[in-house]
Amino acid sequence: MHATLCDIVTDIVQNSIEAGASQVTLEISTNPEKIEICIGDNGKGMDKATLERAFEPFYSEAGKHDHRRVGLGLPLLKQTAEAAGGAVDIQSEPGKGTIVRFHVSAHHWDTPPLGNLTMTVLGLMSFRSGYNLTVTRRTPQDSYQVSRSELIEALGNLEEAGTLILAKEFLESQENELDRSRERC
Repeated sequence: MHATLCDIVTDIVQNSIEAGASQVTLEISTNPEKIEICIGDNGKGMDKATLERAFEPFYSEAGKHDHRRVGLGLPLLKQTAEAAGGAVDIQSEPGKGTIVRFHVSAHHWDTPPLGNLTMTVLGLMSFRSGYNLTVTRRTPQDSYQVSRSELIEALGNLEEAGTLILAKEFLESQENELDRSRERC
């Protein structure tokens, strides 16, 4: 099992980047009843046969990973979501990309904590590769959106300590504003 929902997000976004996606979207919506997450990409996608096997434990597409031959990410996601009163849906088409949507109950005792979203997003934004990641974060009271390309344009590359610190401070300020919006209501 994953320790946090952010661990699941990291696994899926990393899969998108490994699938050759140039554009990845991450949407995270939280409310008092439910946590909903959607990750979409324009990567290579999956054919029907691969999609049908995607939730099989230990199945991994041949040649996908250089150093391992098994995959547990999607089966563990499904197990986590269903155990926490939620569900998973995957839509994929070869050459067009993949969309993974899942939700969990915010109150179920099997729901993992969200985790450190700021550090997760920062880590995902700093992978070396030619992709753009757009993150949309919503609560019932407020939302924000940030993209990797905007951060790079504003700060420079995301490989130096100074720019990573500035990016972290910006992401923390966005999350803190969501917290303040919740407190005002």
